[in-house]
Amino acid sequence: MSSYQFHGQHLCPTSMRAIRARYDPYLQTRHRVEQLKQLGHSVDKVEFIVMGGTFMALPEDYRDSFIRNLHDALSGHTSNNVAEAVRYSEHSNTKCVGITIETRPDYCLKRHLSDMLSYGCTRLEIGVQSVYEDVARDTNRGHTVRAVCESFHLAKDAGFKVVAHMMPDLPNVGMERDIEQFIEFFENPAFRPDGLKLYPTLVIRGTGLYELWKTGRYKSYTPSALVDLVARILALVPPWTRVYRVQRDIPMPLVSSGVEHGNLRELALARMKDMGTECRDVRTREVGIQEIHHKVRPYQVELVRRDYVANGGWETFLSYEDPEQDILIGLLRLRCCSPQSFRPELKGGVSIVRELHVYGSVVPVSSRDPSKFQHQGFGMMLMEEAERIARDEHGSSKLAVISGVGTRNYYRKMGYELAGPYMVKDLYGPGMD
Repeated sequence: MSSYQFHGQHLCPTSMRAIRARYDPYLQTRHRVEQLKQLGHSVDKVEFIVMGGTFMALPEDYRDSFIRNLHDALSGHTSNNVAEAVRYSEHSNTKCVGITIETRPDYCLKRHLSDMLSYGCTRLEIGVQSVYEDVARDTNRGHTVRAVCESFHLAKDAGFKVVAHMMPDLPNVGMERDIEQFIEFFENPAFRPDGLKLYPTLVIRGTGLYELWKTGRYKSYTPSALVDLVARILALVPPWTRVYRVQRDIPMPLVSSGVEHGNLRELALARMKDMGTECRDVRTREVGIQEIHHKVRPYQVELVRRDYVANGGWETFLSYEDPEQDILIGLLRLRCCSPQSFRPELKGGVSIVRELHVYGSVVPVSSRDPSKFQHQGFGMMLMEEAERIARDEHGSSKLAVISGVGTRNYYRKMGYELAGPYMVKDLYGPGMD
C-alpha cells in the first residue's frame, strides 16, 4: 500500500518521494512499485491513498489526469480518459485493490462521491477533527458538524468505507470534553465511522495556533496526559472500527509543541495494561498483528455477527474470529441502504457490501499458501452469508459490492456483474432458492 501526493504537502516520507518524482503520479507509482519489488515484496496488489489535502477541491481535469496516470502506471497503457484507464487497470498484472481519497465534508457531496466512484475509489478519509460546533467554528473548519453527519450518510449509502480524522487537544476543549466527544463519536448513530485516524494537535510555526501558543493562550497536554487520553480513547473503540493511526508522520523539528513521542500508540497500549483496559479495534485483533507481536495463531475459528445502526442504515459486521483468543481473520461490512441512497444502481431493494477483507500475510493473486489465511475460502463464505442476510432479512433483490478495480474478477466468479461502478448480483436469479 502506498500514498500519493499532489503539490503543497508537508515533508513526511511520502512527500519526499513525491518531490523526487516532481509530483508526477505516474512516476510516483512506478518508482514505488519498483522499490517495493526490489525489497522483496509481492507487488501484484496495490492500494493507493491520495493524501495530504482536499483532492476533490482541485480542478476536474487535473483530478482526472492524476487518477488516469495512477491506473496507467499499473497497466502500462496510455489512456485518453479515466474510464479507459480503469478498464485497462482491471486486467493489469499489478492489481489496484482500492483507492482511498482524503476529503472534507463539504467536498463529499453527491457529485464528488460519483466522481470518486468513477475513479475506482473505495474508501474515504474525511477530516472531522471535532464533534463540537463551537470548536469547528473557532478553528475555522469552514463547515458544520451537521455537514459531517450528512457526508457520512451519503458516503455509506454509496458504499464507501468511512475513515474519520479526529484531533484531540484543540484549543478550549480540555481532557474531559475530549473524552466525551469520543464517546459521542462511537455511540451516536449519526457518526460511527468504520475507521479512525487520531491526530493530536501539533503546534507548527506559521500557523494561528503557533501565535496562541507563543503568547501563552494555548498549552498542549503534557506527554503523560496525552498518553492517558489516547489510552482512554482506544478503550472506547468498538470492535468493528479500525484505528489506522494515532499521530501524524511529521518530522519533529517542525513541531514546536504537541506530541513528543514517536511511539504514541505503543505507549498508550502499555498504559491500558496498567489501567486494566484493552483495545479491541480491528487492527489490534487482526491475525497478522497477533502473529507478529504475540506469536499466537487462531485455533477455533467461527463466524461472528454484530449488528448496529449508523448513518440512517442497518449495518452488519460479519467476521471470522477465534473468540477465545480474540483474533480476527476476515471481515465483511454489509449495509441495508437507506431510502435516501442517491445512486441509481442502489435503489429499489439493494443491499451493499462496503468492505470484504481477509487478513494475514499477502498471498499473490491466484495462489494458495496453507500456512496463510488469504485465499482459503473465508472471503467466499463471508459473501455467502451476506447474500443470505440481504435476501432473507433485508428483503433485498440484489446485492452490490463496492469493489477495487483489480478485484472485480473475484466477484465475477461468484456471479456478480458490473453495473456502473459496482459489482451486482441478482439474489433471485437462476439457481437461487
